[in-house]
Amino acid sequence: MIDVLVAGGGPAGLATAVYAAMAGMEAVVVEPRTGPVDKACGEGLMPSGVAALRSLGARVEGWPLRGISYLDERHHAQALFREGTGLGVRRTTLHAALAERASEVGVKVVHGRVGDVRQHTDSVEAAGMRARWLVAADGLHSPLRALLGLELPSRAPRRYGLRRHYRVAPWTDFVEVHWAARGEAYVTPVGGDLVGVAVLSSERQGYDEHLAGFPGLLARLEAPVATSVRGAGPLRQRVRGRVAGRVLLVGDAAGYMDALTGEGVSLGLLSARALVGCLRAGRPEAYEGAWRRLSFRHRLLTGALLAARRHPAPARLIVPAAHHLPALFTTTVNALS
Repeated sequence: MIDVLVAGGGPAGLATAVYAAMAGMEAVVVEPRTGPVDKACGEGLMPSGVAALRSLGARVEGWPLRGISYLDERHHAQALFREGTGLGVRRTTLHAALAERASEVGVKVVHGRVGDVRQHTDSVEAAGMRARWLVAADGLHSPLRALLGLELPSRAPRRYGLRRHYRVAPWTDFVEVHWAARGEAYVTPVGGDLVGVAVLSSERQGYDEHLAGFPGLLARLEAPVATSVRGAGPLRQRVRGRVAGRVLLVGDAAGYMDALTGEGVSLGLLSARALVGCLRAGRPEAYEGAWRRLSFRHRLLTGALLAARRHPAPARLIVPAAHHLPALFTTTVNALS
């Protein structure tokens, strides 16, 4: 019988399988897609995420990031990471590196999809296999989460993300967050000649229409387009719990607030480590509390920014406040990083 069966071979799913294999467990990943998988993602890893990659033994190349910048038409605020550097890395590069590491530690990847799930006292059956535990790492709109009845309705305005890359040399070693009245634009250097730009908004319109709201940024992007536009959303996903019998949720499937503060991938990697630690200790029920502790600052600070963003007056004060209170801005960024 398999120890850990993972539904979904994205970064969180592969990380879970690698941590399990490193702990002496047999891990199998079921994934319907082939090759490195792209996704609409800001592609910036916080220092905690970079440290998690090192603990996994994954070798990932990207663009070192020294911190976070907030910008609007009049103000500019910068916060340096205090504990190491972050990393701007193409989603496909990250996926390929984790897949290579999974192969090195003996993780088996099966092409397929997890549909029906049957739970027993000491095991779970899915995708024609029996395992001690099933980990749902099947993404933002997780079918397994819905199947288990773990979804909760969200009353907040729906927000969406769009991302495209430009063939241009990075002009910064910070993640730039440009704020405008109708949304945010994230600039993440991911290579010596490649920059990713993601836009977030509650308004449904095309990528170029969104980008027109950032004239200062648009002037820097007079360069060849390197990739097509990818989208994701609605971003907010509320979850009743992350443990249902012998099924545990990780990554975006475990619940998602927003990409506003950029910790999605890092939180997924850290949660994968916590999940495997709970299984090793024979206390899978402890994973819920571990996930809540790991995500607490993210949920608190992202929630506060989203609440401010929904009202024009406080939304206009976010970047000026970061500019005029640099110590507080730096402390906040590092609490998340």
